[in-house]
Amino acid sequence: VKKGEIYPYVSILLSVYNEEKNIEARIKNLLELDYPREKLEIMVGSDGSTDETYKIIRRLADENNIRYTVSFQRIGKPAMINKMAKEARGDIFVFADARQKFERNVLKELVKCFVDEEVGVVSGELIIQDKEKGAGRGIGLYWNYEKALRRMESNLGSMLGATGAIYAIRQELFRYLPNVILDDVYIPMNAIMLKKRAIFEPAAKAYDIVASTTKKEFGRKVRTLVGNFQIFSIFSEAFNPFKSKIAFQLFSHKFLRLWMSYFLILTFISNIFLLSKGSFFVLAFFLQIIFYSLALLGYVFEKLGIKISGIGRILFIPYEFSALNAAAVVALFKFSGGRVDARWEK
Repeated sequence: VKKGEIYPYVSILLSVYNEEKNIEARIKNLLELDYPREKLEIMVGSDGSTDETYKIIRRLADENNIRYTVSFQRIGKPAMINKMAKEARGDIFVFADARQKFERNVLKELVKCFVDEEVGVVSGELIIQDKEKGAGRGIGLYWNYEKALRRMESNLGSMLGATGAIYAIRQELFRYLPNVILDDVYIPMNAIMLKKRAIFEPAAKAYDIVASTTKKEFGRKVRTLVGNFQIFSIFSEAFNPFKSKIAFQLFSHKFLRLWMSYFLILTFISNIFLLSKGSFFVLAFFLQIIFYSLALLGYVFEKLGIKISGIGRILFIPYEFSALNAAAVVALFKFSGGRVDARWEK
């Protein structure tokens, strides 16, 4: 990726719902970014918030010259993003969420990459900070694995999406969103299908706190995977290697992941019938029993509120792995039943 020091006009788009606990700190964080203020506009949209979110936004807008819009009925994040994008003046749109925190140099690092004419989307790095709770151990490891995949895909040419909490796109490549769950996949995919690159920039960092329980992470993961099914139906041409440079990545990274649960079940069942074929299959079956027993133990510990510190937190890795694969099964049933809504819950 060719990089250079440039200062295009940037619009930060932040859509929120019932974020009274986070919104003031978030806006202050954006106001402290190291970027020329005359080249930056901050736009905040309150999507049907029923708490004090809108009042806080309005007060901060008056004090700090930021732009805001409001919908007193919930219209969903895609519709709110569309509403802000129509009014945004930036050459580059940067998308953010309410809970995370940006490093001061984020915008400079993101826009450097747009010197390269082949680059259409730039995703920053989201760093998960563990609250020292066992459940977070597996989630943190999973996220590090996911980032490693994205980094390699970026080096190959393009990622398949972006990190929703921190990514940027050229204004001319932005397309208004339909009723989709994953704006951070839909928006980059449009740019990719227009032969532009979606790349990973680790120098642009944001920070977040991991979900405190697997139950919370499970609900978020189900929603994300339902969104993936949506993306497959919208961008079916992306699976065609004659029309898409990311066809293999999309199939191997995103599509096969949704069927891993069924492969795991088939592996376990087939292993039972192979026990008489030698010590290798006995060992494989024994290791599976241990793994799923640890997963069950992790579930019991979380259910009972038992906290584990130190190396014992590794116990939660089998639990997280099993829960995230179970989420894919739930997601398929939800998508097949047509239960897809872009409006999100807190």
